[in-house]
Amino acid sequence: MSKSDVQTTPTEAGGLLLNGRTAIITGAGSGIGRAAALLLARNGAKIGLLDLIDKRTEEVEKAIREMGGEAEFYDVNVSDPQRMEQAIRSAAGRFGRIDIVFANAGINGTLSPIEDLSPEAWDETLSTNLKGTFLTMKYAVPHMKQAGGSVIITSSINGSRKFSGLGMSAYSASKAGQAAFAKMAALELARYKIRVNVICPGAIETSIGENTEHTKQLDKIRIPVVYPEGSQPLEHGPGRPEQVADLVLFLASDRSSHISGTEIYIDGAETLL
Repeated sequence: MSKSDVQTTPTEAGGLLLNGRTAIITGAGSGIGRAAALLLARNGAKIGLLDLIDKRTEEVEKAIREMGGEAEFYDVNVSDPQRMEQAIRSAAGRFGRIDIVFANAGINGTLSPIEDLSPEAWDETLSTNLKGTFLTMKYAVPHMKQAGGSVIITSSINGSRKFSGLGMSAYSASKAGQAAFAKMAALELARYKIRVNVICPGAIETSIGENTEHTKQLDKIRIPVVYPEGSQPLEHGPGRPEQVADLVLFLASDRSSHISGTEIYIDGAETLL
């Protein structure tokens, strides 16, 4: 764990941005989820870490506790209703409330031409990305209604502003679905002072590619698009999870109190090419 992971954040106006609040984060063991968990904890939030059993998630839990924060790890598969309901109920009982939900867990799934993509592979991607987001909100919202709060969903530039991702029809469909679901939820939950927003990252240095399957048939749908060096004009390379975490912190805090039902792109101008 680097020193920057556990540094404290200066107080503002006598207190931390999220002091006394509880955040539920799915996919909390690595990448964007991990960076967000550490940053929100540094800003005073108690963190429910939802992910599959993995040493990385336990390390995040340990790091938060070492900085003086509160965190609890819950072993979940986000597409499993029983495990999700139990984990979120347990987190609400452990911390006494849920104010922030970061529905971040997701997979690339299988990259394949449509005709070669199996129904099982399609279902796996949609179940993890879209159903997982639904289940996260379904079981968290009842705990948020009394005091309100913020829901942040990790979608993607794919399915919203970029459609040249090779073989990513299932992934893009799931990400477009998340954005539509968020807008429906933002209107439905506004009366309870629950805000729902979507972040759409471009290329970010995470481990999401570790479990991505590429079929041999991808070459037959290759699109001859050539980008400038680096593909991201602002930084000429992938963004960092910590940059996305900064956006999550803003949307989780009262600084974004008038923002709901909005997609925010964080891609270094990649999709403007």
